[in-house]
Amino acid sequence: MGDNSQIFFNKKILIYGLGKSGLSSFNFLKNKNEVYLFDDNLGLKINKSIKKKILNFEKLLNIKFDLIILSPGIDIKKCKLKNLLKKKNEDIYTDLDVFYTYYKNISITITGTNGKSTTCKLLYEILKDQKKDVRLVGNIGTPILSMKKISKKTIFVIEASSYQLEYSKIFSSKFAAILNIAPDHLERHGNLNNYIKAKFKVFNNQKRSAIGFINKNDHLIQKRIKEKKLKLKLVNVDTKLNNFLLKRIRNKFFLSRSNQANLSFVLEMVKKFNIKLNQLFRSINKFKGLNYRQEIIYKKNKLLIINDSKSTSYSSSKELLEMYENIHWLIGGIPKKDDKLLLSKKYFKNIKIYVFGKKFKKFSKDLRKKAELKRFKNLNLALLAIFKNIHIKKHSNNTILFSPASASFDSFKNFEERGLYFNKLIKKHLDERKII
Repeated sequence: MGDNSQIFFNKKILIYGLGKSGLSSFNFLKNKNEVYLFDDNLGLKINKSIKKKILNFEKLLNIKFDLIILSPGIDIKKCKLKNLLKKKNEDIYTDLDVFYTYYKNISITITGTNGKSTTCKLLYEILKDQKKDVRLVGNIGTPILSMKKISKKTIFVIEASSYQLEYSKIFSSKFAAILNIAPDHLERHGNLNNYIKAKFKVFNNQKRSAIGFINKNDHLIQKRIKEKKLKLKLVNVDTKLNNFLLKRIRNKFFLSRSNQANLSFVLEMVKKFNIKLNQLFRSINKFKGLNYRQEIIYKKNKLLIINDSKSTSYSSSKELLEMYENIHWLIGGIPKKDDKLLLSKKYFKNIKIYVFGKKFKKFSKDLRKKAELKRFKNLNLALLAIFKNIHIKKHSNNTILFSPASASFDSFKNFEERGLYFNKLIKKHLDERKII
């Protein structure tokens, strides 16, 4: 187990936040500790046996907990238990910390602002195709403590968000990567410096034998590296693929610069494993990507439709705005604090912006001097307007780009639900117009 093996054993533990990671932490720790639960949302739908462990606010304040396991979704400054958390700051841990105390398996932890999920999934599929016992966990959707049948040979590919890393204290990974950094989640972290600091915690506890992978071409990462002395070995990843590699890659998914950058990291990381090259390129060439991430859902009749619902900031939409022609850009949701679109003026001549939802004033403030904006109550009405516009210009190429550049929580549970809804709307509109 290692030096930290007794931290989460025979303790009185509060698990705060009962999403996927919180419930998996409960199931993992309940037989080894006295575990209690709390969530700000009292109307959670969970089974009766778990409900019995949920404390009310008054009772909770009378219990002296040894440790608190905090779910990533909890904002320490704005939650119901903020005063308790302030007092018990040294005793706050995450499911990543719990994992690290019980398992010493090889792990590859990937963080960054954009491309985490795609990079993790590609790396996972390559290792799986090489007959490795590999698990894909973390922020990508599967809690790390929910894994079963783990052996010494099991490899973990972990997607880590800034929220998870911010509260982690002892978690360490054999290999860790920061793909890129752009302003994001500043409403939670307060400022860009705090956000960068949270991301760099992925390197904090790494041993001298560990390896960190960083983006050679990312100025925010490089600036931080110069300011901070790190013990581990660092690999500077050149995110521009060379011609030799480009000739061997026949997958259109890797035409975009961002996906080439994701691939560059994967190619560097797999060098640390016994990889068969022919199988490696077979895995790369069959990779389909993930739903709602730069996903082409229709390409016919001079019309290209892209579902990029995963886009929650301007930086994640920027590349697609530079890649295509005659773009009808759909944006809407909850914009990120202090977010800016750093896009050359020449591209705006090619873009019409359709804003759906309640935050038109924010988008207008950001973009009105750069391009034409139209306001719509909802996504469906915005799409109606686009299809009318396209009908008028039916002899020219058109791109419908659904890249909202905002969080989805105003109308949807998550970006997946938003992406699925967009696909259904597109099918409806194409059917009605008999375009398919």
